[in-house]
Amino acid sequence: MTTRTAARPSAAKTYLALVRALWLSWMRDRAQVFFNIVLPLMFLVLLGLVYGSGGDAVPRVLTVGDSVLSETVDQAELEVEAAPDLDAALSELEEGSADAAVVREGDDLTVYYSETSGVTGDLASARLGELFAEMNVEVMSTQGVSPALNVETEATEDRSMEPVQYLAPGILAWGIAISGVFGAAGTIVDLKRDKLLRRLRITPASSGRFIAARISVNLLVAVIQTAIFLGVAAGLLGLTLSAWTWFAIPLVLLGTFSFLAIGVVIGSIARTSPGAAGLSNLVTMPMAFVSGAFWPVDALPGWMAWISQLSPMTHLNVAIQRVVALGEPPTAVLAQIAYLAGFAAVVALISWKTFKFDEL
Repeated sequence: MTTRTAARPSAAKTYLALVRALWLSWMRDRAQVFFNIVLPLMFLVLLGLVYGSGGDAVPRVLTVGDSVLSETVDQAELEVEAAPDLDAALSELEEGSADAAVVREGDDLTVYYSETSGVTGDLASARLGELFAEMNVEVMSTQGVSPALNVETEATEDRSMEPVQYLAPGILAWGIAISGVFGAAGTIVDLKRDKLLRRLRITPASSGRFIAARISVNLLVAVIQTAIFLGVAAGLLGLTLSAWTWFAIPLVLLGTFSFLAIGVVIGSIARTSPGAAGLSNLVTMPMAFVSGAFWPVDALPGWMAWISQLSPMTHLNVAIQRVVALGEPPTAVLAQIAYLAGFAAVVALISWKTFKFDEL
């Protein structure tokens, strides 16, 4: 009598089964869902609503030449200040510290404003237009002559950003870092504690397939994070998504590899799950503060800005910001892509050389 041996499942089926099991495990872990999705999303919504509320702001208007505003305008509606010359006024407009500039040459007035400066820029342009129209109507009614002021408006380039334009990419990068670092570090500690890889060696689910499935789940979580964050930023906070928004996906996947490599290093050092969580916080929280997650990188002091360039979160943040919020093509972020790839390769090599595989 011959006995039949059961056919071993294929590598693809084993891999897909592991991905499904690990994905269901992640979904059922409320702590992971909270820290990877809900917590960063809460920061995005709260900071976006706080920093993005500008309905009660008083527009700041600069005047160049003889001003017709100083005696007629209500300071509660417009904050009027004199600028030394047109270049200085336009410079403040581009930096975002002023909302409009009025230049007078005889009876000709030119109003410069920014199309992308948000509520206050539009408000300044509208109020100035109403004010000059009232002046012309008054001249026509009292003196019976044609309008005394010839008004033209001109849009200027604005290098400043709305809060949501740096908060959404920055907090998304922070969320990706939390998912990658905490996920890898926690997994390594659990593997060391349970000796799971040793058990997998005698099953069809080899250790290599398990690790590949674990990485795949992390990448899937990163893609879901990206979709949720950008959807909330666009739908609730008014972020305008560019035509290059789709390129955020490969950027996020590349960034995830960088943070997974950091997590492996932390997992090899930590002995317990609380220790891994503490070390992960020690890495990700300072990284978030110097990488532009909560404010623009340009606002950092010089020495801190230099340190921020060493962080992969900074380069992921800047790359997402450029392609999603500013509409720049992928060729504009090649330097950030190269840094993320190089960082992931170097840290992965370090973890490979220093990791004690016999602990698994």
